[in-house]
Amino acid sequence: MSFINYSSREINCKIVYYGPGLGGKTTNLQFIYDKMSPDTKGKLISLATETERTLFFDFLPLALGDIRGFKTRFQLYTVPGQVFYDASRKLILRGVDGVVFVADSQIERMDANIESIENLKINLKENGYDFDKIPLVIQYNKRDLPNAAELQEMKNTLNPKNAPDFEGVATKGIAVFETLKAIAKIVLVEMKKSAAVR
Repeated sequence: MSFINYSSREINCKIVYYGPGLGGKTTNLQFIYDKMSPDTKGKLISLATETERTLFFDFLPLALGDIRGFKTRFQLYTVPGQVFYDASRKLILRGVDGVVFVADSQIERMDANIESIENLKINLKENGYDFDKIPLVIQYNKRDLPNAAELQEMKNTLNPKNAPDFEGVATKGIAVFETLKAIAKIVLVEMKKSAAVR
């Protein structure tokens, strides 16, 4: 569902960071934004509600290659984690090219992770996407905490389709860029496939 800008010869790809509230989605985006060169990124826009915020910014990666002479610009979004913002989540998923699911590794947050991934499946379906086919990367965040769940248990519960996954600590930047590079690569492979078909 990428958007092609013919005048600037850019393809805009949309990547959405999804997951339970306070799981690390915003921290991922802020870390990426802070580390990027100012001339390759747009503004960081925050849409704040009373209890949550949605972040958005776009950037032009320098080393990911062109598709038929077009540069790729990635737009990164977070969704609000709270359940009562479901309409916003659905809206943000519209036109998505790839999803990063940020899971909270704390044992007591496993139910919230499960609820959030089930909600992702429903909202993707309502937007006309198939969860099993959409580019997906999973980040198990907060792996440094003493109450982190067993990694294999998290994989079994949250990653049955065996998507690429990473152990992360977003506050320290651990696996933040690896996660982003992995989803960007999958999205570009899919785009090149569809460009070849056209």
